[in-house]
Amino acid sequence: MTTLSYDASGAARQALDQHLPALLEDKIATRIFAKDATLWGPDAEAEASVRLGWVEAATVSAPLVADILALRDALRNEGVTRIVLCGMGGSSLAPEVIAGTAGVELTVLDSTDPEQVAAALADRLTETAIVVSSKSGSTLETDSQRRIFEHAFTEAGVDAKSRIIIVTDPGSPLDNASREAGYRAVFNADPNVGGRYSALTAFGLVPCGLAGVDIQAFLDEAEEAAEVLNDDSGENIGLALGVALGGTNPLRNKIVIAEDGSGIVGFADWAEQLIAESTGKLGTGVLPVVAGPASPEATLGAPDVLVIRLVAADADVELGENEVAIAGGLPTQMMAWEFATAVAGRLLGINPFDQPDVEAAKVAARGLLDAQPEPVSADFTDGAIEVRGGDWLGSSATAAEAVGALLAELGPDGYLSVQAYFDRLAYAPLEGVRDQLAAITGRPVTFGWGPRFLHSTGQFHKGGPAIGAFLQVTAASPTDLAIPDRPFTFGELISAQAAGDAQVLSEHGRPVLRLHLTDRAAGVKQLQDLVTTLASQAAPAPES
Repeated sequence: MTTLSYDASGAARQALDQHLPALLEDKIATRIFAKDATLWGPDAEAEASVRLGWVEAATVSAPLVADILALRDALRNEGVTRIVLCGMGGSSLAPEVIAGTAGVELTVLDSTDPEQVAAALADRLTETAIVVSSKSGSTLETDSQRRIFEHAFTEAGVDAKSRIIIVTDPGSPLDNASREAGYRAVFNADPNVGGRYSALTAFGLVPCGLAGVDIQAFLDEAEEAAEVLNDDSGENIGLALGVALGGTNPLRNKIVIAEDGSGIVGFADWAEQLIAESTGKLGTGVLPVVAGPASPEATLGAPDVLVIRLVAADADVELGENEVAIAGGLPTQMMAWEFATAVAGRLLGINPFDQPDVEAAKVAARGLLDAQPEPVSADFTDGAIEVRGGDWLGSSATAAEAVGALLAELGPDGYLSVQAYFDRLAYAPLEGVRDQLAAITGRPVTFGWGPRFLHSTGQFHKGGPAIGAFLQVTAASPTDLAIPDRPFTFGELISAQAAGDAQVLSEHGRPVLRLHLTDRAAGVKQLQDLVTTLASQAAPAPES
């Protein structure tokens, strides 16, 4: 039984009163499910006409289940107990949430950091199969991961072809090459579904099904949710959520998504890429901020912030001002948020299915890989941190002063984006600086691990409002990994991705502070300590 509950206060409630009559009169819900590509204007029509397959994904994907489960059983009979997913953006974030919420082990490799890749290779390799997911079939990160796993399998005496499963669009370069290579299985996804809307397609189902998730039950719930959302009714929670995301007036364009007892593991990370990449373009959009219910952004009451709390179905919720609370099972929530993002796109006047600015960072990174330019000299070095910035650095002589100078660039409606280009698993505690920086600045702060965020919030950074400041953190590694049959290493690849993104952000006039940790452990501690010091200096003195 599909259950979805919703409550809103303040700006979100007012926006619903303002927009709901027109949404109902225009039959927006049923037209979305009828795949009406005209809903987002003539400029979006061509793209929308081939990107609305997600509305029936639960039904279209059903025939995949039997083949996925048969492969799962065959792999288990062969002693394969570990599934590694090589994917980026929507290809990895949805499976990570689905598996995590189901309590099923799935190793998600969405990094080019040599130490994170090495750790994935070192764990039970002879018991491992990999799922390589790429919609386009030409994703550089996943191609590099496939190459090194194929080499490692062979070196370990494992038949590599029997351990490689591919998920891609039909007819892609990866589709054709994989069939010729004789890999264990090739699953084709619906080409009429964009990557960030692909949770209920082969991209979500194959890795999760192989890992042990009950994907039939998952699809059954999603199909029920689609029936509920396909309704031009004032009770349609998907419409209400879409209005909250894109219809407040003035627009509250920082959406703080706070896990508050829903039981869904990592949902905000998935919603972040869905919303940011779908709406952040043409100088507008809404920025999702992954936070907790007690994070500074959730309690400061800033006029450009709306808080959405993910709560348990039976929770007794007392809403604060300008808050939304939403509850529901994971498949239901995924359908509702995809639907709501499409509704928000209509209200914002943008095409929610393209990502025009994502390619710029990829092109810049590839150019740096091909050219192999000399590294840009640091402005100065402080302990284990090399500092590189712009003219706004002024007379900064320490890493702490440089961070302070960057924070001074934030305007009253700005946000800070922290981007860490190294092992997100080994150094996960670094994310703790997010709340501290939000408290220091009084502004929303996002934290992304590179390069995975390039496939999500990276679109908003460049295509959304020009109000961001960017703190990029890279890290040296004492070891590197060669990528078989490629003229660059993983270390060179992630360095080029970071430098390329910083270059594009700078070209867009965004302030970028680059901190390079010459020693990972020492540099992370130094960075954590300096943020803690800045937070203590910014905190109000206790009353006497």
